Amino acid sequence: QVFGCMRKEGLQVTILSTCPVADYKTQESTLTLPSPFLKALKTKEFKEPVCCPLLEQPNIVRDLPAAVLSYCQVWQIPAVLYQCYTDVIKLDTVTIEAFKPLLSSKILKNLVKDISESTKILKKLLTSNETHNNIYI
Repeated sequence: QVFGCMRKEGLQVTILSTCPVADYKTQESTLTLPSPFLKALKTKEFKEPVCCPLLEQPNIVRDLPAAVLSYCQVWQIPAVLYQCYTDVIKLDTVTIEAFKPLLSSKILKNLVKDISESTKILKKLLTSNETHNNIYI
């Protein structure tokens, strides 16, 4: 429905997603992998360089990120998915920091004023969010 309201000319989509490192398929043990880490998956029309290695087979992407990427592939919209594999259940600053290399990408570079302040801002946002999730308020 979101894409139905947008012009497709000149559109480029970037999808950010996280999932458990246990879902990552590899020959080596997932215990030796540095967590969190990023993998990318892109449509044929996406011509920009990606900021991390591409996702290898037989790994798959699920749910909404997969649906958005599939829609973009069918409608020939340039799109890239950055999948962060992490060993934590709840989003934290370490996991968000894994996405930091994307801030220097061509499409996201104009959205960021000062990358050096990003860590401090993220910590503040996550700390305020934690108080709302506390069961013992």
